[in-house]
Order: sequence, then C-alpha cells, then structure tokens
Amino acid sequence: MCSTCGCAAGERRIEGEEHDHHHGHDHHDHSHHEHNHHHPHDHSHDHSDHHEHDHEDHHAHDNKGQTVIIHHHYYHQGDVHNHYHQYEPSSHEGSVITHPHKHVHASAKNTFQPEGEHHDLDYGHGEAGTHAPGISQKRMLQIEMDVLGKNNHLAEHNREQFNDKNILALNLVSSPGSGKTTLLTETLLRLRDKVNCAVIEGDQQTTHDAQRIRETGVPAIQVNTGKGCHLDAQMIHDAMERLDLDNNSLLFIENVGNLVCPASFDLGERHKVAVLSVTEGEDKPLKYPHMFAAADIMILNKIDLLPYLHFNVEACIAYAKRVNPNIQVIQLSATQGEGMDAWLAWLETQLCA
Repeated sequence: MCSTCGCAAGERRIEGEEHDHHHGHDHHDHSHHEHNHHHPHDHSHDHSDHHEHDHEDHHAHDNKGQTVIIHHHYYHQGDVHNHYHQYEPSSHEGSVITHPHKHVHASAKNTFQPEGEHHDLDYGHGEAGTHAPGISQKRMLQIEMDVLGKNNHLAEHNREQFNDKNILALNLVSSPGSGKTTLLTETLLRLRDKVNCAVIEGDQQTTHDAQRIRETGVPAIQVNTGKGCHLDAQMIHDAMERLDLDNNSLLFIENVGNLVCPASFDLGERHKVAVLSVTEGEDKPLKYPHMFAAADIMILNKIDLLPYLHFNVEACIAYAKRVNPNIQVIQLSATQGEGMDAWLAWLETQLCA
C-alpha cells in the first residue's frame, strides 16, 4: 500500500510476465510485503468498529518479518470494510505459507449512508485527519517507514547494478499529459544511433506508450501498476531483468503520471527529471513542492503554445528555484524541436559524467 494515497501496489503487471496468482499476490522475495485486495464477499459477522478473531490466509510467496496486508471489501450502500492484518510467525506447508493471525476490522460509511446508521471512527489527528480510518497516525507512520525502507534498500541494489554496467538511469516524472512520451520518442530518434537506449514505461493500464517507444526502434517494456499510482524499485528490478540492458546504456524510466507519490520512491535512478508543460500553470512547483525538490532538472515543455496561453515563464522558474535552488531548467518544445539541443547536450554531459 502507498501510505500517501492508499494505492494497491500489489496489482502491478510487467509486460511479458506470467503469474501464478493466489489471492492476487505476486511471487517476489524483495519488497512486496504490502498488498491490497479488492474482492467483494459476504460477511456474517457484526461490523463493529474494532474486533478481533482468528483468521488464516494463504500466500504463495515468502513474507519475512512483520507484514501488514490491507483488504478492501465493498458492501451495500457504499460501506467499505477494511481488514488490517498484522502477521505472526509463519508456518510452512510445502510451497504455500500459512499465516495464522488476528486482524482488526474498521468499517467506514461514505456520505450516502442509510439514515440512522452512525459509526464512531477515529480518523486520527494528522494534518489531513489520517490516511486510513481505524489506524493511528503512529501506526501509519510506521507502515510508511517500513514501505519506504524496503523500497530504498532495493533501490540501492538497482543503483549498484546501474553503476556496475555504467548505465545512466533517468526517472521522468510529471502529471498526466505533460508530454513525457512525446519528449522520449523525439529524444530517442535523435540518440538511437549514438548510444544504446532502453525505456521502462509506467502506466496504470495499457501498453500504448511502450508501443510508441518501440516504433522508434528502441526496446521498451511496459509496467502496469493497476491501482498503483507510481513505480517502485521492485518493479524496476523486475523490468530490468526482462530488458537485459547492455553496458554503457541510457535507460529512461517514464513514471506514472502523478506529481505526488513518485517523489517519495527512489528507483535507483541517477536523476529525477520533472517534466512540466506550460498548459498546466506556472504555480505547479509551489503546489507540488516535494516533486520539484526531488528533481535535479525541470523540463518546461510545450513552449510552442505560449502565444496562446497566460503562462508566466519567469514566475514558473522562480517558483521552481524557490522550492529547489539547485534545479536546472530547460525550455523546449518536443513537437517543434525548439530547445531539444539543450536537452541533448545535458544528456551527453550526464553520459560522460
């Protein structure tokens, strides 16, 4: 689970990957210790705010240490029933691990609950109330630290692999529609004869962007995150194995369109490249400061549209530098070619670094 938004990272699928699912779980030994399940079923027990009972779940992969699995069950009238599972030591039964554990239930109604039904929910006391009803801020913080800690550990492993093979890995981040894929295709057309390139594409669904990349003659693999809102280090690790990257390569990672969660997840890349189009408004660096603080360079894209927009370029750059004084800025139009030479020069500098 992404503790920022509660997305279901366990639903991801890498193009060409075959799964033998048990309850929707993936077979990984690294950082997939947190999963979301979305499957309706009937419960005969009382929907009390907090109760405990014994429960067994079967998973076809290793879970080491303490694990939290969150099940979202949907009922009548929009009732959402969340199970927060905290594992006790596992017992092995062949290839399947049985986890006897207790779990706590927290029921939540949306605003359209039937008249007369009321639930006293503890939404916590954080700035936004909390991320999940029924879980304290302290517990949510611990979950977030666990998830990011495991991710960062694997990201360092990815980084070591990149360094060993002298691969320049760049993580392109932006909101949807900023022009990342067009920027990539135009970049690859100019670079494909000079350096070995490859692309990992991240989207919730479809392989459209990977197909666009492959039309340039550059290998690409699609990672579909399902309800997940970002790529993580495990996904990159698995995709790299299928890409079989050459030494001295340039790897572009196009993250899921989202200016929030990808800022927190290290993939092992050398740089985050924030792509901002002039159609989005000049105040985006102030509205989403964590992303622009995490990026080393901002590509201001679609500048060919400036004559038709009320967009203050100077203010936008000033906002970005207020958030991140060291951020570099390149203005370009991927479709018209203006500014592409500056972008290619930056890439060449990074390749030689």
